[in-house]
Amino acid sequence: MFFLYVAIFLVGSYILYSILYPNPYSIMEGMTLDDVSSTSTSTLSSTTSNGIAGNAAAYGATLKTQSIKAQDSFLISKYRTDYENVVINMDDLVNSLMLQTTLTIDPAKPQEALGKLVMLNNAKAALNTVMKFIDKT
Repeated sequence: MFFLYVAIFLVGSYILYSILYPNPYSIMEGMTLDDVSSTSTSTLSSTTSNGIAGNAAAYGATLKTQSIKAQDSFLISKYRTDYENVVINMDDLVNSLMLQTTLTIDPAKPQEALGKLVMLNNAKAALNTVMKFIDKT
């Protein structure tokens, strides 16, 4: 009877261990394929629908249509000043956050604050791009 309990415990712990800690050698890498023929066919059909090969013109037209729909929904010519004010106010907010981050840098761990400054600087560049888009349309 004792051996039955030990056997049940070992089987149960093996199952629990295999669930919690899967074998790293059983994980398939991204470039590995099980069935080359079915995967290559599905990959080819999905890429041709995205503009590769002969379907590029139709894909480009679809993208242009979506872009026009988005621009029409914004009514940029009517609300240009409102949009510009939003971008300017957001730029001011990012500048304030950058100053606040600079003034609160922990000398023991400056990497965290510097990473935040880089992120905020990227946000300023994105806002500049948005402003150029508003001015262009």
